[in-house]
Amino acid sequence: MSARGKFITFEGIDGAGKSSHLDFACDLVRARGHGVEKTFEPGGSPYGEKIRAVVLDHPPTPMARALAMFSARRALVEGLIEPTLAAGRWVVCDRFTDSTYAYQGGGEGLDANAIATLEGLVHPGLQPDATFLFDIDPATAAARQAARNRQPDHFERERGDFHLRVRNLYLERAREFPGRFHVIDAAGTLAEVRSRLEAAFARAFP
Repeated sequence: MSARGKFITFEGIDGAGKSSHLDFACDLVRARGHGVEKTFEPGGSPYGEKIRAVVLDHPPTPMARALAMFSARRALVEGLIEPTLAAGRWVVCDRFTDSTYAYQGGGEGLDANAIATLEGLVHPGLQPDATFLFDIDPATAAARQAARNRQPDHFERERGDFHLRVRNLYLERAREFPGRFHVIDAAGTLAEVRSRLEAAFARAFP
């Protein structure tokens, strides 16, 4: 039997630029001789894609959003993440449950205990082997978002204090789980951030 694969997640506030480095991270995994699947949240499955349209563009309440996110997450865990890991391949996922703690918990004030209960129901025993947190000042992230010249979703339209709360919750999670989180300064050029990610990857998987 193949050794179980590794589960990597990318986290950060909107505008941190994390998604720009997903393919690079997959290349780092392949360079180690492992197969890899890239996916994202909310979405990553046909069911999840339908939920993505609701939570990003037609949002209900924070609790309803969290329930929808975890419903899509369960489909992704069952359909892609767990089978891929069991087959010995790695998974690189753009956002996972830390996003719910940060956005619905930190940003929208949902009780962390409620999120933890859902986490235990939806993916008991499954946690990322490494989480790369792309950390950036919300003002810098907002400027990046504005330069994209596209229609922002619900979360991207939130005010700066919302994104500051999200960022602070992410950093709180990083302090709580220092063995899993690797905080990357997301300011600077693409090449600079990519170099920091490569160094963090080497630390996470020596």
